[in-house]
Formats: sequence, C-alpha cells, structure tokens
Amino acid sequence: MHEAQRNAAVHKTVFGGAVRQGRPIVTFTIIGLCAILFLAQFVMPGVTDRLLYAGIFTSEYAPPEPWRMITSAFLHSTGFLLHIAFNMYALWIMGQALEPLLGRMRFIALYLIAAFGGSVAVLFLTNPLQGVLGASGAVFGLFGAMFIVQRRRGGDVRQLVVLIAINTVLGFVVENISWQAHLGGLLAGAAAAAIIAYAPRGKNRSLIQWTGLGALTLLLIILTFVGAQLISLPV
Repeated sequence: MHEAQRNAAVHKTVFGGAVRQGRPIVTFTIIGLCAILFLAQFVMPGVTDRLLYAGIFTSEYAPPEPWRMITSAFLHSTGFLLHIAFNMYALWIMGQALEPLLGRMRFIALYLIAAFGGSVAVLFLTNPLQGVLGASGAVFGLFGAMFIVQRRRGGDVRQLVVLIAINTVLGFVVENISWQAHLGGLLAGAAAAAIIAYAPRGKNRSLIQWTGLGALTLLLIILTFVGAQLISLPV
C-alpha cells in the first residue's frame, strides 16, 4: 500500500505537471474569485477604482501600484453582464482542458502571465488614463496556450483558429473591448505554453520550464519599466 502511494505521487501529466484527481480546482477557484469580486463591485464602493489598471499606475505621474496589472484581470464591467458571463464560460471550457494537461501550478503560472501580458500591452497601446478591467486578456492567453498545446500534440487547431479570429475581430468592432489586452494576453499565454510544452523531456524538464517561465515574467517586468518611461501626459 505504501509503495503504491509513493508511485502514485510521482505520476506526471504529459507536460510534466503533477497528476491530480477530480475537478480542475484552479479553474473553479479563479471563477469563484471573479464572481466574489464582481459582487463586491456592487456592494463595496471603490473596489473597481482601487483594482482596475491604467498605464498611469505604472508611471511617474502617480504612486506606483503595479499589482493592478494582475488584479484588474479579476474584475468585470458591472454595466454589461455578458462581459463576465463570456469570460467565465470561456475560462471554464479552456481551464477544464488545459489544467489537467499542464498541472495546477503550471496552469496558475500561465494564467497570471497571460493576465500580466495583457496589461503590458495596455500600457504600450492604450491611453494611460484609460482604465481597463476583465479576464479577457488572460482568457485569450488560454486560447493561445491551447493552440500551442494542440499543435504540440498533433491535434486539429482549425476550430480554435476560427474562435480566436472571431473574438479578435470583435475586439476591434465592438466598443469598450480592449483589443490591446487580448493581443498581449494571447502572445504571453502562447509564449508561456510553448515554454511548458516544448521543454525537452528528462529529469531537468521542470527546471527548464520554471526557468523559462521566470525569464518570461522578467521580460514582462522589463517591458513594464520601459513602457512606464514612455508615458507622457499633456501639461
């Protein structure tokens, strides 16, 4: 019995994560956090303003609050219920597919990196006074990750490409949608997934994956500093 338990503990997913039985806990936890914060936005004045992101919050023109680059991904528009509905549905679908393949810790890392990447794109491509919020950037990161994972496994990605294309177009034609966050999240999520999926098998696989993810995070931090220096406001 003890030997069987030890053997079960070292089982790995196809991409090196620890195999977990049961439901995708991380996915459901993120959905739960978004739902709780969505309710808080209605009953606690100021929550939205304190947690959304705008380029001004990572510049010399305001006290630095870089955590907003992540917290904004857990907020949603209270005036447009389809905003949170679509994002949580997409997260539910993508999370149930990706979390078991990557493992919980790698999935968390990928999701947060995608959210971060979305905010970095907002920093470079959006008016620094324009606030943004929503999980769309992170969700697009999951789209990008699924594309990479499916390609790595030799799967058909045509339907996924159509899905990404449709949602990308919507980001340009529908008002109040941050295509910048979508683009940044898509690229960051795809990059994170490529690091995980294409790391060579072997005893150093996890080290390579986590080193790569750390390097990607460092790159996003450097880009944040660069973007902050480029911000200029009218006098």
